[in-house]
Amino acid sequence: MLKSILSAAILATALVAVVPSAQAQVKMGTLDMNAIFTQYYKTKDAEAKLNEARAAAKKELDDRLETLKKAMDEINKINADLEKPELSKDAKDKATKSRDEKVNDARNLDREITEFRGTRERQLQEQFVRMRKDIIDEIMKVVNDKVKAAGFDIVFDKSGMSMGQIPVLIYSRADLDFSKEIIATLNQNAPKTPAGN
Repeated sequence: MLKSILSAAILATALVAVVPSAQAQVKMGTLDMNAIFTQYYKTKDAEAKLNEARAAAKKELDDRLETLKKAMDEINKINADLEKPELSKDAKDKATKSRDEKVNDARNLDREITEFRGTRERQLQEQFVRMRKDIIDEIMKVVNDKVKAAGFDIVFDKSGMSMGQIPVLIYSRADLDFSKEIIATLNQNAPKTPAGN
């Protein structure tokens, strides 16, 4: 019993002596992954493409809604005509048949619009997820290359939040952050914008 207590005490003393020297050799760094992502030129390009796709989808949806509105106006006009007492039975039957066809067409168009809206939203979401994944993969390659080249042991994302919306990294020295180096590397091949833009 005394022997095992002595062994534990010696092991604890040895660990206490080793831990500070191990900590002194650990090279840590921090990154602001949110800043890196937003300042990468390809993120801005992807956002512009996504906004163009959204605008095109909105225009297409607006055109379809305008067609539906016109169809509803025609149906309302026929309904108003059907109320006229001077309308003959034949004219009334013809107008009723025309109205019923237009109501059926309008229902089909309304269903198409609902499906179009859902499909486009899903496609845009998938496009966003794909673009984001590709950009993050590119960023992580540059980060991993830098981490290996600089010999970092641990790197924290200081923009990360815990489940309780509390920053994961409470404090770090400013000189540990190498986000600007990563941003510069990522943007070194950015297309030059023409003067005046």
